[in-house]
Amino acid sequence: MGLGLFGSILVLALFFRHSVSQQPNTDGFYVYDFLQKMGVISSEANNISASVCSWQWVFCDAHRENVIGLVAYDLGIFGVIPDNTIGKLNKLGFLDLSNNKITGLSSDFWGLGSSLKTLNISYNQISGSLPSNIGNFGALQNLDLSFNNFSGELPASVSSLSSLRVLNLDRNQFIGSIPSGILNCQSLVSIDLSFNLLTGTLPDGFGAAFPKLKSLNLAENEIQGRSQDFVGLQSITYLNISGNLFQGSVIFVFQEPLQVIDISRNQFEGHISQVQSNSSFNWTRLVFLDISANQFSGTFFQDLNKAQNLRHLNLAHNKFSAQEFPQIEKLSALEYLNLSQTGLTGSIPSAISQLDTLRTLDLSGNHLTGRITYLGGIKNLQVLDVSRNNLTGEIPYSMLQKLPMMQKFNFSYNNFTLCASQFSPETLDSAFIGSLNSCPIAANPDLFRRKATTHNGLKLALAISLAIVCLLVGLLCLAFGCKRKSRMWVVKQQSYKEDQNISGPFSFHTDSTTWVADVKAATSVPVVIFEKPLLNFTFADLLSATSNFDRGTLLAEGRFGPVYRGFLHGGIHVAVKVLVHGSTMTDQEAAREFEYLGRIRHPNLVPLTGYCLAGDQRIAIYNYMENGNLQNLLHDLPLGVQTTEDWSTDTWEEDNNNAIQNVGSEGPQTTWRFRHRIALGTARALAFLHHGCSPPIIHRDVKASSVYLDSNWDPRLSDFGLAKIFGNGLEDEMAFGSQGYAPPEFSQPEAGSPTPKSDVYGFGVVLFELITGKKPIDDDHPDEQNSNLVTWVRELVRKNQGSSAIDPKIQGTGQQAQMVEALRIGYLCTADLPSKRPSMHQLVGLLKDIEPI
Repeated sequence: MGLGLFGSILVLALFFRHSVSQQPNTDGFYVYDFLQKMGVISSEANNISASVCSWQWVFCDAHRENVIGLVAYDLGIFGVIPDNTIGKLNKLGFLDLSNNKITGLSSDFWGLGSSLKTLNISYNQISGSLPSNIGNFGALQNLDLSFNNFSGELPASVSSLSSLRVLNLDRNQFIGSIPSGILNCQSLVSIDLSFNLLTGTLPDGFGAAFPKLKSLNLAENEIQGRSQDFVGLQSITYLNISGNLFQGSVIFVFQEPLQVIDISRNQFEGHISQVQSNSSFNWTRLVFLDISANQFSGTFFQDLNKAQNLRHLNLAHNKFSAQEFPQIEKLSALEYLNLSQTGLTGSIPSAISQLDTLRTLDLSGNHLTGRITYLGGIKNLQVLDVSRNNLTGEIPYSMLQKLPMMQKFNFSYNNFTLCASQFSPETLDSAFIGSLNSCPIAANPDLFRRKATTHNGLKLALAISLAIVCLLVGLLCLAFGCKRKSRMWVVKQQSYKEDQNISGPFSFHTDSTTWVADVKAATSVPVVIFEKPLLNFTFADLLSATSNFDRGTLLAEGRFGPVYRGFLHGGIHVAVKVLVHGSTMTDQEAAREFEYLGRIRHPNLVPLTGYCLAGDQRIAIYNYMENGNLQNLLHDLPLGVQTTEDWSTDTWEEDNNNAIQNVGSEGPQTTWRFRHRIALGTARALAFLHHGCSPPIIHRDVKASSVYLDSNWDPRLSDFGLAKIFGNGLEDEMAFGSQGYAPPEFSQPEAGSPTPKSDVYGFGVVLFELITGKKPIDDDHPDEQNSNLVTWVRELVRKNQGSSAIDPKIQGTGQQAQMVEALRIGYLCTADLPSKRPSMHQLVGLLKDIEPI
């Protein structure tokens, strides 16, 4: 930990007891002036002792005349570095200002002398583009700008940094491609560009340009490429390209010196066993291997047992062939093993108990059989997941007692027998769902009450089926009695295992929508779940999960169609969106578009979990968002009591112990910190769609009801990219936007297509809505002439009266100035001319500048 402001002043007091002023225009003067203006030295301490060379942060040359090093790590420095301070230190060799709250750099900062070799300003709050002046530091060897808010493209002037050895730019918001000029920096031994918004491909000859490179981290970007891009990295020991768009064969990734390989969450494919033909790879060096969430097929590595120093192994979520459990008993150093959804068959070998260093074991989603009582030999095991298999035998309570380090386990969805009542109700609810067969001395059946309620147990399914059959008979009798010519056929609900034949087409009716699915046999129509390809879901599972798209499971009715809540087999909680508009795409084109949207992941986007092509209908399947949407939250609708227009009043079925809490007027939405987090998260989502996707994705309908809240109350933007699936017809309709959120250019006779700036306008309306608590239209405003929210707020901002628009629920939080500044940001977003509106990248920076402390 650093000294902080108070500690810094104490240290200065100990060092400086005499009253000797620093001479003007000397290095000592510049350093003193810098620390005083940045809040480290009290403004009352005008006279300090002797040379700055005696300070613990300052390093001078042999003659004690020039400052050659300044280490001001974690000193509580805040604000913009002023001109005529450290920018005047012409002999400075290394500068460390990391872990402070610096928001900007002086104009003369980039004029520091050519002697600068180390620059570390990481863990600050600096925003804006990285200027081309970075090329002035020709002698620079170590550059660390990580954990800031830099944006824009990387400047081509990095080509001038030919002496650079370490480049850390991770955790910023850089966009665009990696400049080809970086190939001139052939002395690099470490590159970290992870967690940015970089796109495009690697420069040609990337691997061959860096013969000394030992560490390369490109994780969590949108970079495209192939494994051939890394050929030539002769010294590489650490490679992390996870969370990108690399594709094709992976054979050239595995190179001789590598110790850490993370290629997870890409689009690599082919037989992973092809790596065996690369005889130059030394398995004994390998310490970390993660190839999860790709499209690998075939069987595992044949030489896996040679990796005797391997500590972390993750092969999960690929498309491997059915295969027996691999021989891994020689991997004695293994601490983490994830073989989830890898096609495993047969039993878990008892030899796995020899892995006594293992802490995490995930074998879920396979076809494993037999008993597992021998796992008790893994003394250090902390996490165990064997759910969704065909394991049998008694739940091994005695085994768990022998695992003192155990923190979390999951035995759900197997064929176990529970003969021990020692488990708590909470454990049974979370770790044994769908697992249990009968047992003479089974636990109290009341403990499983929620399972039957939530997961459609056999008794519940029979009861519902009987009720629906009775309803069917009644409707048919009524229909024949009244001699009606049109009928709505109700399909009997069955479990996911039953073969459901449907004489299509048939219709589903909601309050405002009737959609028709031309499905002859529900079990013949596949449902694609991206991360669970082995579960083989069908349209029949969607019928079962949503009670045949019953009104009781209806969540919302948006512009694309109705949304239903459901539980798929395996405890997968989903929101099922039926896209009722007629699509101009073929099934193959629609599937390709869904697959593309499924690869778009961001912490503030609702992830697309899967899809189904049912007749003419395209069905999108999303992760379920537990806390509803922003429109309901803002306008005083407690969770679970939705409007009849958007939500079903019979959606929530949790028991008293797990009931959805009523947020009410005292919930998190009454704080400015919460509302700011919603605004910033939504802005980040749109910035990612506009600047982080290639081609850019325009949302077309940004509004409060499109912003959902997950279980952690984090914002998640939904409905992105769906308009394209339906062709020009729906795009034309979407161009008009939702009432109150559509920009003024859409009302013009010659309105053009939606652009990123039209999304910016909608975001500005949502920002106004967050701060004022009022709806865009149909709400009471003090000025009757200004009947809509945008006109009313913009007029107040122009009159410098923005504070009068703030929602009274949050007005007393003491952060009124920040909220007024946020209204000004909304004012920029809602400018009449699109050219006057900022980009979403700029808005992220503006909102971060007013982030509550």
